[in-house]
Amino acid sequence: MDFAEALYAVKVRAEAMQAAAEAVPSGMLSVIGRRETNYKYACLEARRHCESLGIDNPVCEVSNYLFPDSRVIAGHVQALEFLQKNAPKFYFTRTKMLPVSGAFHTQLMEPAVEPLAEVLKSIEIQKPLICVYSNVDGKKYMHSKHIQKLLVKQLVSPVLWEQTMHSVYQRKQGMEFPYTYEVGPGKQLGAVLRKCNLKAWRQYSHVDVTEEEEAAET
Repeated sequence: MDFAEALYAVKVRAEAMQAAAEAVPSGMLSVIGRRETNYKYACLEARRHCESLGIDNPVCEVSNYLFPDSRVIAGHVQALEFLQKNAPKFYFTRTKMLPVSGAFHTQLMEPAVEPLAEVLKSIEIQKPLICVYSNVDGKKYMHSKHIQKLLVKQLVSPVLWEQTMHSVYQRKQGMEFPYTYEVGPGKQLGAVLRKCNLKAWRQYSHVDVTEEEEAAET
């Protein structure tokens, strides 16, 4: 995409998502589970709890698959509070509310779909020169229409980060893993990669841009 047009699309997307978030008291809950954790059942029980409170069409679903036994669950605030309160029942070893304003990547973002779809229609999207993976399905983008479709779908679909990591690093036995660089502040993606694929992580390096800039200034 043209850089300026891409920034405008980001602005439209952000404003539409913020408006959707303000319409319903909602949020996101980071969860560490165990092998026996059943996230679908936990979300179902949380929705039933919301229905008992008189909430119509409650939302509570997995919005991010980060790494094995780590999920982000998003939806109505009452559902997330129920899950925190009943964490032992659902075999959650740790829960933490994220400092965000809404239930992103869930059906509660549906009002943001049309504004983003409209702005993307006005932007020329070219086929990538290198492989770019979508975290909607963990697969490579095929062509411009495919990109446009999945960017819109991503608003209301869970982020399949763990699955995308498996796609990116899929190798035949004996093939070497590529060098991986995380550029910028923090090493969170490297930590997630280590939990998803230890062999791939051994070729991982972190590049701290702030340190590079400070060195250049001095």
